[in-house]
Amino acid sequence: MRDYSTSACRGCTLKARCTRNKESRRITRWEQEGLLDAMAQRLRDHPELRMCRKAIVEHPFGSMKRWMDQGYFLMRGLRKVRAEFSLTVLAYNLRRVINIVGVPRMIAELP
Repeated sequence: MRDYSTSACRGCTLKARCTRNKESRRITRWEQEGLLDAMAQRLRDHPELRMCRKAIVEHPFGSMKRWMDQGYFLMRGLRKVRAEFSLTVLAYNLRRVINIVGVPRMIAELP
């Protein structure tokens, strides 16, 4: 997080509309917030990208959360959570393969 403040607010004619603070306005901003702003601008410029993302990317996460009862992680710590998520994704992918090609063909393709 970055904090920004300036003494220029004292003489500004727009101060009453900007802040109620007597001295100056203090702005707190996340270091990487520029990336979020750029992404939001891309979505405003191309709303069809959001629809594409909703259709392609969000579906697997929703399926894992609802069908596989993975609404939260059971483990603590980044390493353990990554392992838990990797197992969940592996189970999801196996389920998809079984639904698409079937068990006999999947077993036949194994080395």
